[in-house]
Amino acid sequence: MTEMQTLFPFVRIVRQEKMKRALLLNVIDPGIGGVLIKGEKGTAKSTAVRSMAQFLPARPAVGGCAYRCDPRYPKRLCADCRARIEAGEKLETVEVPMRVIELPLNATEDRVSGTLDLEYVLKTGRKKFEPGVLAAANGNILYVDEINLLDDHIIDLLLDSAAMGVNYVEREGVSFSHPARFVLVGTMNPEEGNLRPQLLDRFGLSVEVEGEDSIATRTEVIKRRLAFDADPEAYLESCAGELKALTEQIARARELLPRIPIDDGAVTMAAKLSMRFNMEGHRSDITLIRAARANAALGGRTGISKEDMRDVASLVLSHRVKRSAFDKTKFDESEVTECLSRM
Repeated sequence: MTEMQTLFPFVRIVRQEKMKRALLLNVIDPGIGGVLIKGEKGTAKSTAVRSMAQFLPARPAVGGCAYRCDPRYPKRLCADCRARIEAGEKLETVEVPMRVIELPLNATEDRVSGTLDLEYVLKTGRKKFEPGVLAAANGNILYVDEINLLDDHIIDLLLDSAAMGVNYVEREGVSFSHPARFVLVGTMNPEEGNLRPQLLDRFGLSVEVEGEDSIATRTEVIKRRLAFDADPEAYLESCAGELKALTEQIARARELLPRIPIDDGAVTMAAKLSMRFNMEGHRSDITLIRAARANAALGGRTGISKEDMRDVASLVLSHRVKRSAFDKTKFDESEVTECLSRM
């Protein structure tokens, strides 16, 4: 049995629609900026993220490239790929599956960024780089469980690389860089501590998940889990059609995304929502637009509507609203509806 066959399927997770939407939107448009999932134990946070490997679509990559560079973007190619082109080689394009790369909590900076062999550099004059987690994450999902327990400087490193799309390594005046475009997904239990507000703001989306308080829903969760545990292979086979359909839906959404215009109406909606919730800077406005456009693409629509803005508003704004340290009030989605209704 493969590793993916031991994972409970994403399409059979009961409810938790906001969490699933946030993950799918980032797959459709990685430029949204990742997602932070907060919630108590046993709310399918880790299950949802890890099981994404069962339906993530394939993507083009340069054959033989250690970083699986995307040939559609020549300016983003690594130094090795550029050197091959300069030498007259025609790069082969292959299809590679997107993966979920997990970062262990005890990872050191060298393990994350990779290391330069300085002795080799001094002896030969050539750079020798040992790739780290960020190299493996290029073009994939980078998942950090219990991200609130990770050292802040490591989180900073991850967020910087995700934002720039490049990992820079410098040791004793010797530098090296490679593409590092990935979707950063973090999960955490707020009872074990929170992230600094500066780090929270740099996640594109955030969602809080809760345990189910309905007898009918809890019963359904239990039934599905027991059925899966009894025969994981048969259970996965029973939802193979749903997983395939989701893969195809994401592929169609990716193709549709660049054809969806960002018109003045969408920009105005984003600006008004950000002003209504007293957002600082313009990160929220831009993320609202990108998330709403990805939401429209997921639904197969060719324009951004008020409903798309409403669907993503809490994901984009809730973790950016200024609160006091002891303020536990929830994001008021009725204000989103009221704001949009006036347009």
